[in-house]
Amino acid sequence: MFKKHPKTSPTATHTPPPMSAGLVVLMLSMLLGIQPVTTDLYLPALPMLTESFAAPIAMAQLTLSALLLAFGCSQLIWGPLSDRFGRRPILLCGLLAYTLASIGSVLAPSMALLVVWRVVQGAAMGAVVMCARAIVRDLYQPQDGARIMSKGLTGLGVLACVCAPLGGLLAEQFGWRAALMALAGFGGGALTLIALRFQETLPQKNLQTLQPVTLLKTWGTLWSHPTFLAFSALSAASYGGLFTFLASSSFVFMTVLGLNKVQYGLVLFYSAFFYIIGTFVCRRLIARFGVRRSVAIAAGLSLSGGTLMAGLAWAGIVQAWAVLLPQALFMVGHGIHQPCGQSGAVGPFPRSAGAAAAMNGFVMMVVAFGIGAWLGTRMDGTADPLTHGVWFWSVLIALFAWTLVWKYGEPAASTPPLATAQP
Repeated sequence: MFKKHPKTSPTATHTPPPMSAGLVVLMLSMLLGIQPVTTDLYLPALPMLTESFAAPIAMAQLTLSALLLAFGCSQLIWGPLSDRFGRRPILLCGLLAYTLASIGSVLAPSMALLVVWRVVQGAAMGAVVMCARAIVRDLYQPQDGARIMSKGLTGLGVLACVCAPLGGLLAEQFGWRAALMALAGFGGGALTLIALRFQETLPQKNLQTLQPVTLLKTWGTLWSHPTFLAFSALSAASYGGLFTFLASSSFVFMTVLGLNKVQYGLVLFYSAFFYIIGTFVCRRLIARFGVRRSVAIAAGLSLSGGTLMAGLAWAGIVQAWAVLLPQALFMVGHGIHQPCGQSGAVGPFPRSAGAAAAMNGFVMMVVAFGIGAWLGTRMDGTADPLTHGVWFWSVLIALFAWTLVWKYGEPAASTPPLATAQP
């Protein structure tokens, strides 16, 4: 006699096991890392790209600044959409559009069309990064969220370390289109991972979030909340310093200081390496001192790096080490400010984490777009726009960290969301 097995009801559903913390960190690393992949990988090819199309430097800068403006503005749309429909569909849509736009960039026959494809790429990237930040709030309370965000940003730093030399090598061996083709490969890989392994993290969809009155009320709440303003100011100033370095460094190091593409890739590797160190330090500091004191300590590093960089430039010392040594201090501080700033801005808003993450990202990208536009008219064949710009943002970082964040920056605990992973 054969033993009869119990029949499975046709209406029974299989509940997949929850995502592990390691899988969450891996996904965050790829989703957050799409931003440096999109920018850093092609930076070594930027002078070659400019020469290939016989375009002015300002037009070349537009391939970066327009991408970041689209990245920032699109998040204002993606954020409420993700609060209404969930993170998973927005992620899949964004990654698919990103991959297709990356292929379009490779095939672009003119600088103008390349800018158009980069705008589409930036808008798609907005969905990806915004969802990553919202996912952290879906799963974790603010202080734990800062630690998990720092782990994801460590992965971002590792990708940035790889992308910079890889971009220089691809551009040197195969031309600038090969560097852009690598973006399509990354987008396709991330799309596959999310499609196969990501489970929805939004505990409860907000059915009213897309209503105009509700949306305006949500934005008004964000802009009137001192914790959101404090952390958004901090993250925007810190990103402003980084973007000033990124947007001007290829011309400064390769044109002014005479480095080749591979050497410049190593410069970006060096910068990303100290950023990774900063994310490790961030977790140690938060565990011992909490968020506010960690940010205050990091502000001292940021200000020291920016002031030293500008001071050496004012003294007439224009050499690679005179930029890179202070940049290491600035990047360690940046590795602390970004996890704390991004998670802290979203922390008070578990029911509208998508909208809060979107607005925080929007502020950062508006700052980046302004810097790109300013640099397009200020690149004068010297290192001054880079050194003076980093110093300016380091002063603002210290100002915001020691005033706004110190007063308003300890995220208040709120009702915990349904979590599928533990920190």
